[in-house]
Order: sequence, then structure tokens, then C-alpha cells
Amino acid sequence: MLLGALAVITLLVLAASIRYGAIDFSIAEMGGALASLFPGHPEPTLNQRILLELRFPRAILCLLVGASLGVGGTLMQALFRNPIVEPGLIGTSSGAAFGSALYFVLGGVLHLGASLWSLPLAACVGGIASTWLVFLLARSREDSRTSVVMLLLTGLAVNALFMSAIGFLSYIARDPQARSITFWSLGTLSGANWKAVEIVTLSTVVGTLIALRFAKQLNALMIGEEEATYLGVNVNRLKWIILSVNVVIVAVATAFTGVISFVGLIVPHILRMLGSADNRFLIVGSALTGATLLTLADLIARLSVRPAELPIGIVTSAVGVPVFIFLLRRRRYVF
Repeated sequence: MLLGALAVITLLVLAASIRYGAIDFSIAEMGGALASLFPGHPEPTLNQRILLELRFPRAILCLLVGASLGVGGTLMQALFRNPIVEPGLIGTSSGAAFGSALYFVLGGVLHLGASLWSLPLAACVGGIASTWLVFLLARSREDSRTSVVMLLLTGLAVNALFMSAIGFLSYIARDPQARSITFWSLGTLSGANWKAVEIVTLSTVVGTLIALRFAKQLNALMIGEEEATYLGVNVNRLKWIILSVNVVIVAVATAFTGVISFVGLIVPHILRMLGSADNRFLIVGSALTGATLLTLADLIARLSVRPAELPIGIVTSAVGVPVFIFLLRRRRYVF
């Protein structure tokens, strides 16, 4: 029942995101734009082309990125058994930001090209490389197992390392490059296109389905690693699978939109207040709630200073910080 209500709210917010922005569109124009895709209908007008080529892919990409961050937050909080963990804690977001900063500053020197995919590819490689570095440093010398606590602490250290590297790149960058680093680090959906939607759809849907496949094992893990082992869960294998899913969905989403904070942190808390701590519910609910919240944030970013727009990361942080503090003070719901 609750998931159905969340799905309806998500669709309503999606419709509002498509309709309103720097230019507002009527429902008739939205229907006409969709109809123009079918044979026998007139060619799309200028407004309809704006809808089809700019507004629709942006709204859908925002929905998918929010879902990815929501699911990633749920997976990380379940894996670490810690309610203040977010998807980028193991270095994924900071590594992606470093990859993008490196491209902005040294892309021309390294002859990386200026195609549509250069920046997303650099960010994705950076996110995956930084996460691999966390795994490598956190691995115990005595055995092949990786402690969750070691991953957490190593992730914090690697995040700090990459943020320092980003600061250095910003320092040596020229003014246009420094501004590009700043805006990308604050998150943006202005570069959305249908190819990006296809790629993020694949990573989000496949990652969510895999996460649902292991939801019961995550429920067992919540009572402790030793207890989960007694219940037949291969804890080390589960860690690698969940971490890999998180890395893929977060790195791909971040590669196309920049760093967006707080969505993956607060969404699981909101759902625990509304429903239960069952990860089967949380994974699906986090996808819907994360999509809704990020779409609302994007709508605020576009409407607050239109025809210009705010970086979406500013909105998510401005809203996420007071919400998270409120949740922390209501400790019986959070912990």
C-alpha cells in the first residue's frame, strides 16, 4: 500500500518536473510532443522539440539518479549497520569528482578529447579506481577478508585524500577550469540526454534487481556478521556483491550529474519512519523516494531563479541538513 502511494507520488512529481521550468508547458503541449513521435502525426514544433530533447531526458535522468542514490544509501547502511553512512563513503563520489577535475584541468594536455562522453568516462573511472583503492588498503594482511570497520575508516581517509587532490587541481586551474570543477562538484543535470538516460537506466534497474535478490541476506546481516554466518549467509561474498552494486550504480549516476549529497543519507531514514526496516521494502521504497526527492530538488533549482538555475547539490544540501538534524534528534526512529 505504501509503495503504491510512493509510486503515484513519484509519477506526479515527474509530470510536474516535465511541465515546469524555465519555460512552462501545457498538458496539451506535452501530449502533442509525445504524439509527434508516432507515424502519421505532424513534425514537432519548437516547444515540442524542447520537451522531447531537453525536458524529458532531464526529468527521467533525475528520476533515475535519485533512485540510484536512494538504493545505494540503503545498501551501505545495511552493510555497515550504521544509519549515518551514505553511498559515497567508500570513496566512490570523491573519486568521481577527482576524475572530473583531472579532466577539466589536464584533459587538453593529455589529449583526452572533448567528446560528449569524455567527462562522464573520466568521472566513472575515477569513482571505480578510488573504490578499488579503498578495498586494497582495507584488506587484512592475515587473511583475504575485508573488515567493514576497516572499509569505513579507509573510505574516510581516501575521501579526504581525493578532496585534497581536487583542491590542488582547483588551485592550479585557470578561472574557467576552476569554475567547471566547482559547478560539477555541486551537481548538475543540464547535460542530460537520451543516451545518458539509457546507460543510467541499465545500471539502476540491474543494480536494484541484484540488491533485491540479496535483501534477505542483508536482513540477516543486520543482527551481526557471526549470527548471519550461522544462518547460512556467506558474509564475505555478500560484502563484495553489495559493494560492487553500490559502486556501479553510484559511479555511473555521478558520472553524468556530478556529486549530489544527502539523498542517499536521509532517504532510508524517512522510509524507516514510514514503514519498516525490512530491506526488501527499503530497497524498492528508497528507489521511489530518492527519485521523488531529487526530482523535487531539481524542480526547486530550476524555478527559484529562473530562467537561470541553481546547482542541484545546493538544494539537496540546504534541505538535507535540517532534515537530517531533525531525524537525529528523533533518535528512536533513526537508531
